[in-house]
Amino acid sequence: MSQQALDEAQAQTRLLLYLWDMGGTEEEVNQGELTSRLKRGKEKSAEYSGVFEQLDKTGAITVTRKGNSAKVSLTNQGMQRLGEGLKSPEFQFEGNQVGSRVANALLKWLRHSDGAVSVSNGKAPAAEKIASYKKFKQVALDVYERLNRDYNLDDLVPIYRMRREMGDRVTRSHFNEWLLEMQANDLVQLQGGSLPDNDSSKIEDSIKTELSGLRCYAKRLS
Repeated sequence: MSQQALDEAQAQTRLLLYLWDMGGTEEEVNQGELTSRLKRGKEKSAEYSGVFEQLDKTGAITVTRKGNSAKVSLTNQGMQRLGEGLKSPEFQFEGNQVGSRVANALLKWLRHSDGAVSVSNGKAPAAEKIASYKKFKQVALDVYERLNRDYNLDDLVPIYRMRREMGDRVTRSHFNEWLLEMQANDLVQLQGGSLPDNDSSKIEDSIKTELSGLRCYAKRLS
């Protein structure tokens, strides 16, 4: 791996760690504040634009832009990527990077990871695969309600956010099939419209049908 690629990978892991520490799994975080925490020495904010774009494109984070401001949240895929990044033997902090905030963030992650291991050894593992429509329906409605509540989405939840929250627990084809089945059963209504930034990866993570075309939002009916 080249030094440039290694720096990119380390920057992604640092971004995910800081976003998680700032509560990015529960609420959207101001991108400017997150970037300020990421910058080291004389680094400029623009140097991290590619890091944000790559993580957003791969579904590790979700970036929502409104005018000149941007908010960032952490997905389940991002949580998995963070765990993998911190375990990588290539990841390390430079000597002048490890202040009390970084050390406390790492301690917080270790405690969280220890709790996650305990749960995964119990009867209800957190990362259980979704292998049936019945299970998908339950999880999808839970994800819908949480996103709608936490991000004040006014009962129109972007489909790409639901897909990314479920991550690799469900295949892309099953996600499409079962969400359309939920619509057929009058549980949700899938609506068109456009996404604020028309990001191609977010459009790809929405749903397209031959009859109805692109559907970007879900609205719960019952």
